[in-house]
Amino acid sequence: MIWAGLALTLAAALAGAPLVAVLMAAAMLGFLAADIDLTVVAIEVYRIVDTPLLVALPLFTYAGYVLAEAKTSERLVALVRSLLGWLPCGLAIVGFIACGLFTALTGASGVTIVALGALLLPALLQAGYGERFSLGLVTTSGSLGLLLAPSLPLILYGVIAQQINVGEPFTIIDLFKAGVLPLLLMLACLVAWTLWVQRRGSAVPTSNPTGVAAERARIWPALLAARWELPLPIVVLGGIYSGYFAISEAAAVTAVYVTVAETLLYRDLRLRALPSIAVKAMVMVGGILLILGVALAFTSFLVDAEVPQRLFEFMQAHIESPIAFLLLLNILLLALGAMLDIFSALVIMVPLILPVAAGYGIDPVHLGIVFLANMQIGYFTPPVGMNLFIASYRFNKPVLALYAACWPFMLVLLAALLLITYVPWFTLVLVR
Repeated sequence: MIWAGLALTLAAALAGAPLVAVLMAAAMLGFLAADIDLTVVAIEVYRIVDTPLLVALPLFTYAGYVLAEAKTSERLVALVRSLLGWLPCGLAIVGFIACGLFTALTGASGVTIVALGALLLPALLQAGYGERFSLGLVTTSGSLGLLLAPSLPLILYGVIAQQINVGEPFTIIDLFKAGVLPLLLMLACLVAWTLWVQRRGSAVPTSNPTGVAAERARIWPALLAARWELPLPIVVLGGIYSGYFAISEAAAVTAVYVTVAETLLYRDLRLRALPSIAVKAMVMVGGILLILGVALAFTSFLVDAEVPQRLFEFMQAHIESPIAFLLLLNILLLALGAMLDIFSALVIMVPLILPVAAGYGIDPVHLGIVFLANMQIGYFTPPVGMNLFIASYRFNKPVLALYAACWPFMLVLLAALLLITYVPWFTLVLVR
């Protein structure tokens, strides 16, 4: 019976059954094989409800959907451009920073490409950047904000890792702090490479004082236009880092503030549009929480069956060095990032990888940043990175053209990833 169920589950997975159904079936079959009552599955699914931190997920998701529906992207690009557009390759720097901030706020890489692509791509082409460079910049920058608070994947990793409870204890605020320097390192590498490749192009401006003055003249109007959104990261992140807000409280403040700003102050959205936005946001959150609850049940089976322990013993028998383990881990995560969405990858792989990494002495905070940095690159890793297809549809370009546009940016970010992986100082200096 167990083998028939396993074969049926495998066939369903290959036929494209929902991930939650496959995980639930695997958990139930595992407990049946171990002669454990199946009520334990319901108990494990319910256990996710008892995690206060999960309140932050729907609230931050709702706030991100509201910002994506409003004209936040236009105001953000205008503000960053007025501040940095006068620099050499200033518009490219604007693209990197604006995409990173918008992804952190909305929690979705694809939304950034759709929302900011229509603004940035024509501006880059008009400024003299090549089409391939411009396509690559917009496509790869769409996932840059995954390491920056209040990124949903950061919060979700923290929830899963804290449920597993191995390695040195940490808080979600530790994860928020840990992502800052790795993100700045990635941005610095991208900016330095851009300055190098564009050093002889027409896109390196600023000897023209009139152009500089024109950009600076836009600062005050841009600040005025963004006056209701500018306090948001200061209030929320300042409240979190100072200890004044818990994560769930910060999420509630964000949701209320964003709703008031976009409907009553900016009036980008009508009040009657909020229910449909909330429904779309909660459908996404519901899917994540359902998968997470079932994944915790499956994780409990794996722990009872000592699968992580046996996996660690196998790895230790063949791989003695933490350096070699991290190299293989990066290769695995890049491949997974290209095939799975980030939430599925988190709930499936973290329970398996975290105990093994702890056995090699790798800090769980460091592992989380390495995991998400890989997922960030996996979004545009050929052949099936999600951002490649979103950008192909959004800009009406062949996917092969996106492959060619993205690979130089990918190499730069892979170099940054190696530094993040093998120099834990970047991740842990603000935490430990």
